[in-house]
Amino acid sequence: MTVYRDYTRARIGWFFGLTGPQLALLATAVLPVAWAISKQDWASAALSLLLWAALFALVAVPVRGRSMTGWILATLALAAGALAGWTRFRARAATGQALPQEQVDLPGALSSIVIHEGPPTGHHHRRVALIQNHATRTWAVTASIIHPGLGMAELEDRDVYGQGLSELLDAAVRAELACEVIFMVRTVPEDGAERADWVRRHRANTAPVQVSRINDDLHESLTAATVRTEQYVTVVVPESRLGKVAREYGGGVNGRARAMYAAVAEVESHLRGGLGVSSVEWLTSAQLAHACRTGFAPGDRAAIIDALAAAQTDDDVNTCVPWEMAGPSGADAAVRHYSHDAWNSVSCTIKLPVKGAAMGALAPVLSAREDGERRSFMVCYPLVPPGRADRQSANSEFGADLGQSLRVAARMKQRTKNVDESEKVRALESKLARGNSLTVPYAVATVTVPKTVRAAEAGRRLDSSIRQAGFAPLRLDLAHDVAFAASVVPMGVSLTRKAG
Repeated sequence: MTVYRDYTRARIGWFFGLTGPQLALLATAVLPVAWAISKQDWASAALSLLLWAALFALVAVPVRGRSMTGWILATLALAAGALAGWTRFRARAATGQALPQEQVDLPGALSSIVIHEGPPTGHHHRRVALIQNHATRTWAVTASIIHPGLGMAELEDRDVYGQGLSELLDAAVRAELACEVIFMVRTVPEDGAERADWVRRHRANTAPVQVSRINDDLHESLTAATVRTEQYVTVVVPESRLGKVAREYGGGVNGRARAMYAAVAEVESHLRGGLGVSSVEWLTSAQLAHACRTGFAPGDRAAIIDALAAAQTDDDVNTCVPWEMAGPSGADAAVRHYSHDAWNSVSCTIKLPVKGAAMGALAPVLSAREDGERRSFMVCYPLVPPGRADRQSANSEFGADLGQSLRVAARMKQRTKNVDESEKVRALESKLARGNSLTVPYAVATVTVPKTVRAAEAGRRLDSSIRQAGFAPLRLDLAHDVAFAASVVPMGVSLTRKAG
């Protein structure tokens, strides 16, 4: 079975777990204590020592995955945004101030996105949607994929899938164009729209009433216990790389689109090959708008499917979702959840277990527990360039060696956890030297429920599902709006990429 356990901490403190900036700040703050002791001013020394201990707690002691300083800054930022009205979103269309046609009107981290239509490509001359994010200076393309899943896969097939994912990431790093590959899965309650349309078109009027009633009862009971899975993959390319390559294709939006087409063609070949994906469809602007709208409002999918079915016989039916209406009519970012339209969402990130994670272990996270509940899961693979990977590996190895030497000199007992981390760091350098690529993956899970259901209870069910899968959940408080955009809306939003 493919088990992933070859991961290390992003940064290893070389002085008893402290990083260089932390050590410098604490060493500078201890000088007043030493000065007061040298003057034998014991009252000042005690007060300075208390202040130093408070600073140590703020800088070096993590609280629920973040430092105290990070919590304070995030709380102040959210409070300032709430007072200024930045955390409250109201769509222009809902206030009678509609934007120009095809201009995106989305909240929060999605507000700086612009959608372009690329030139026709492929046998069907599809115009793939290009997602330009002005805040992070990136371009992205999203595809809807169909995968048979891992539930019934044999061990050999899982090994092949794991090897295929590794080959995909290695190829993306060698191409030196994409910076992130994002996989997203959304499980939504089955609304029965497709089957209702099929039954309406194929049911015979001469069928016995009792048989039709039994068929309807079975349809109702099975629909309530069924979920629909939507799978997406997004390739993100920074403007700093894409702009250089686009000059060879004539520059502009069309040049960037053709450069993106070449990059995603290679990604598609790996998806259909080693990863076993049976269908890859790069989304057009209209399809991406549908995915965006159903991300914010899962209940709107049935109406869209009915419109698509009616358009087959009536050309006057409008099946498009305008981009100025693809988002929510209103959204509010709270401390413990994210509110959008008639729905609330709670997001968690997961911590990989020490014993490793088997491929397919995250299946319980996507299992909805209540009616109307939707689960979403996103795994992001930020690709580290080879030069930066070598520097990070060398710095981590230096920190591990120095930390081990200091513990030996201080006659401190070597804990198994510290020894294992040092061995993983040294093994990482060996793998990089043999041509493997470095990635820093992370995952975000989100549960969305109607406002008639308590968001806190839905969050507890999500935490329970993550623990059942063998992982540790970490609630993304104060950042649920960004986490929702990253894990539910397939438009290439990242939690680690900084604004450019």
